[in-house]
Amino acid sequence: MSNLQRILLLGTGPASIQLAVTLKAHLNCCIGIVGRASVRSASVFSALEQSNGRIQVSIQNEKHQPLEGECYVDHVFKGYDTIQGEWDTLILAVSTDAYIDVLEQMNEEFIKQLKYVILVSPTFGSNRLVTHYMRERNAAPEVISFSTYLGDTRWMHEHPSNHVITTGVKKKVYIGSTRSPSEQVSKLCQVYERLGVALEVMRSPLEAETRNISLYVHPPLFMNDFSLEAIFGASDISKYVYKMYPEGPITQVLIRNMQAQWQEIMNITDRLDIQGVNLLQFMTDDNYPVRLESISRQDIENFNQLQVIHQEYLLYIRYTSLLIDPFSEPDSAGKYFDFSAVPFRKTFMNREGELDIPRMPKEDYYRIKIIQGIARHLDVSCPTIDQFIAKYEAKLQEVADAQQNQRVSNAFVIQSYEEDIRMICTGLSSNRV
Repeated sequence: MSNLQRILLLGTGPASIQLAVTLKAHLNCCIGIVGRASVRSASVFSALEQSNGRIQVSIQNEKHQPLEGECYVDHVFKGYDTIQGEWDTLILAVSTDAYIDVLEQMNEEFIKQLKYVILVSPTFGSNRLVTHYMRERNAAPEVISFSTYLGDTRWMHEHPSNHVITTGVKKKVYIGSTRSPSEQVSKLCQVYERLGVALEVMRSPLEAETRNISLYVHPPLFMNDFSLEAIFGASDISKYVYKMYPEGPITQVLIRNMQAQWQEIMNITDRLDIQGVNLLQFMTDDNYPVRLESISRQDIENFNQLQVIHQEYLLYIRYTSLLIDPFSEPDSAGKYFDFSAVPFRKTFMNREGELDIPRMPKEDYYRIKIIQGIARHLDVSCPTIDQFIAKYEAKLQEVADAQQNQRVSNAFVIQSYEEDIRMICTGLSSNRV
């Protein structure tokens, strides 16, 4: 059996549907989708049943045409314990904090037959976590990490179904594998090239996992008093993630904390002999560019060598330069597109009737706790990361305590993630990846 021929996608979210259509088109493989039985996934399973397994991807921008398409899913499983048949590849398109929970629901004999496990949107340490879990079950698949999902995909009509729309696509994504060189990574590079996405191969999965911008910007943007009040508070007045105070959270202190947290992560990557990230270059070249009149190329490329106060100054300029889209066309009044008007999402009632927390910062909590655990294992000081976590956990406690007659989701539970951290850190020592 040739490789990447029988691919099982874990998760029933929009990313799974986009990946299924893409892989079916470019690898001509057998595709299966499996998800947990839940209120949200019920409508996806129902739509798949009614359409005989047909799924569809639409696009918002014509230049993303290679991602558009439709196909039929060969197998659909409701519940991870219902998987049948032989599969050579498992693609984890579930949230990072659910990896082990999902794998534990699978038959061990099924896990042992896997040749490849692909992590779509892991966090720092996820590859080590999954590899360790597999090893404990006498399984030895190649485990491949992407730095992040290739774009922004959402439900076509805002509710879960078999039809999604991809509204944005990244210019560049990073990838790393437990095997090098890897035939599967080469194959995935070819697929991404056809999609118009550059895929850069890193020396290790851990290095690829550091190339996720969320690690560096979400904790400072979301885990501060202003943002936590916007998410958990009672006010109906909109506040915006990327705007300056008082419209948004960005202040001198927030930028100082962003620089400090980046430096703490750099101290961890240095200790592990991993190539660190030039934060300003990563923001500018891989995410959203600014005009060279705002920040010079020299400042971008030499960012890591500059003094702390200079780095903070450039990060502040970067965020002020993107209050509007500097590459949009002005209207007749000279106004540019209001790029930074991304409102904070507030706590909401989920489909189970519980008070729940939006994906940001819910998923960022897991990411930053794992980084804190790795830092402690390596004896690297991380006071800024500690401060973000303390603020967030205090808010969780405060809100949960105030909900006398309202059920709250598990997202309000203060977690140690002790077992995940143990698996990630087993065998992880300074200057060795």
